[in-house]
Amino acid sequence: MTTFTAVENISRRDVLKLFGATGGGLALGATGLAWSPMALAQDKTAILNLFIAIGEDNKVYLTCHRSEMGQGIRTGIPQVLADELEADWDNIVVIQGLADKRYGSQNTDGSRSIRKHFTRMRQMGATARTMLEQAAANKWKVSVDDVFAKASYVHHKHSDKKLSFGELAVEASKLPTPKVESLTLKSANEFNLIGKSKTIVDMQSMLDGKAKYGYDINIDGMVYASIARPPVLGSDVASFDDTNARKVAGVIEVIKLDVPKGAPLFQPLGGIAVIATNTWSAEQGRKALKVTWTDSVNDSHDSVKYLSELVGKVQQSGKVIRQLGNPVTDWPKDTTVNATYTVPYLTHAMMEPPVATAHVTSEGCELWASSQTPQSTQQNVAGALGLTEDKVKVNVTLLGGGFGRKSKPDYSVEAAVLSKKLNKPVKVSWTREDEIQNGYYHAISAQFYQAKLADNNQVEALLARTGFPSISSTFAEGVEYPSDGELDLGFSDVPLAVENIQLEAVKAKAHTRIGWMRSVCNIQHAFGIGSFVDELAVKAGKPCLQMWREMLGKPRLETFTDQGFKYGNYGEELADHPVDVGRYHHLLDVIEAKMANAPKAGKNQGWGFAIHRSFVSYVAVATLVEVTDGQLKVIKSIAAIDAGLVVNPDRVVSQTEGAIIFGLSLAMMGEITYKNGQVQQSNFHDYPLLRLPQCPDIEVIVVESKANPAGVGEPGVPPVAPSLTNAIFAATGKRYRDLPLNKHLKV
Repeated sequence: MTTFTAVENISRRDVLKLFGATGGGLALGATGLAWSPMALAQDKTAILNLFIAIGEDNKVYLTCHRSEMGQGIRTGIPQVLADELEADWDNIVVIQGLADKRYGSQNTDGSRSIRKHFTRMRQMGATARTMLEQAAANKWKVSVDDVFAKASYVHHKHSDKKLSFGELAVEASKLPTPKVESLTLKSANEFNLIGKSKTIVDMQSMLDGKAKYGYDINIDGMVYASIARPPVLGSDVASFDDTNARKVAGVIEVIKLDVPKGAPLFQPLGGIAVIATNTWSAEQGRKALKVTWTDSVNDSHDSVKYLSELVGKVQQSGKVIRQLGNPVTDWPKDTTVNATYTVPYLTHAMMEPPVATAHVTSEGCELWASSQTPQSTQQNVAGALGLTEDKVKVNVTLLGGGFGRKSKPDYSVEAAVLSKKLNKPVKVSWTREDEIQNGYYHAISAQFYQAKLADNNQVEALLARTGFPSISSTFAEGVEYPSDGELDLGFSDVPLAVENIQLEAVKAKAHTRIGWMRSVCNIQHAFGIGSFVDELAVKAGKPCLQMWREMLGKPRLETFTDQGFKYGNYGEELADHPVDVGRYHHLLDVIEAKMANAPKAGKNQGWGFAIHRSFVSYVAVATLVEVTDGQLKVIKSIAAIDAGLVVNPDRVVSQTEGAIIFGLSLAMMGEITYKNGQVQQSNFHDYPLLRLPQCPDIEVIVVESKANPAGVGEPGVPPVAPSLTNAIFAATGKRYRDLPLNKHLKV
């Protein structure tokens, strides 16, 4: 069996050398969907294009163009390629793709790696298989209909003749590339890798320490940088004294970095960089700096006061973003329910803080980065250095977690700028304190919900408002309203069959860098709607699942037409990924059946429930808690996920388990606070994550579905918080509408 290696960045030239040693090979690739094998080299090696290469030794080299951060994409993409190729999984070698526009988008975010590339990767595999089959048919002088590929061999249907992929590779590469419309893709019942659980290809290297993460990069002549960044967004260095810093053994230079003007974008924050022969010296030298910072417009930012302002704003009329039925002005006290929910600033807190190594020479720049967005890294580094993008090579290492933080390449730009100044390789390593105090943050938010119940205790009118600083403020100055895309994330797109719905947004100015975090605005919006439906159920005297069924209405495909907004649907066509209310109902049935056999709530215990659609997947979560003497214990969490057709069920289970742990961490303890414009937290002691004793028993049900593949990494997060607070209410009769819960309970 093949031993999978850690990340290998193999360029076209590298593959040419590899195949030159082994004799022959086939290389196929894509620009969009138009393939074109390159001419044979003099050594008779068929040159790799982008995705598939086959060596004379029958090894199959498959390129993964997305970033691996624990989600298993370096296994999932090859599974799809290999299935249509009919390659033996034991012969697979996975190659990590460099930053290259010819791959299409390489942004590993938005839970879209499989859902956006599933069909294309199948076509890539089918193209290679078709060419191999034609090469065998030509060699045997038979019709291509008389041959078939299976397990890295092409077989003759009417005899026992067979040829390995390696034997056919060179001849296959000389053939015309089949047109996409001529390809025959497998039916679902023919899949032998898609839908099968596979251990991630990097598992062994992760376990034995051979896996290469950003912090593992070591380049000859490399120096190390630790940067003192402005404590408040918008401030700059007024003056600094580096006398003591330069006395630290190992420190070789101190460099002032400019603070960029305008919107934050993906630009570095500026500050003072201490350069040393090792990380420890760089950090100690930085601590010895004496820096005075200029004033900033954000110096007065106080998150407690700001949240109070947001709560006040959502009590008042805002900008209408969705309208169904008629505006309601009559809200009788006895039949009206209203509530306000808040979520604080949050940060990513991945295990590996941002890190990048850059080497700038007269020929260009080479980078090694734990990046979710290699192309954006390439673009931003090229811009900062005044280079064309083709002069910037971005090598993608394994990521020790990302959650959206590593889709912002400011840290890679820092490394490149310093390398240019020093004329040598530089590694910029963010500390945990840097990551928590100088990152991009999930927005602080407030939501107001109000509903009127009819005589039959069904909801006949719903009014909701949301307010939070927009991610768009990171890219443009003066932004005060959330974007349509942010409002689509669990607020405007909940398919409720309520006669009168009015949804509004209020202004919220940004005072820090706002960025994407795992499940983005679904975090606060799912908490709001998931909690409010439970409150309505209590008011109406109905089980929460029944209230959801009633409010969702009959199974249908919701299009939100004639409601004042155009739904973005996570960048997907509604025809491919409809908002299917029937799938909500099916999940409700699945979770209800499961809970019927689950442990009953005992003394001081309660079950809570929530359901949410995000990233075109559907997830329901049921949580059992116990609250005794103000101490919260999460006992069990059951999640059911409908993510359409699943490539690797094991990873879907693992990702959903991780999402529950992530969601519980946020709901129970996640909070970033600002005072005088500065983040008050600094490490895991005051921004804690879920520890093993706090972790519940987790059970994940992957619902079988024939729908198109959907997102997996993020959809499990949003329903966690409301299912938790609903469970606490069931156990105690107390409703907590302001996160995190450690403000109210011992966790």
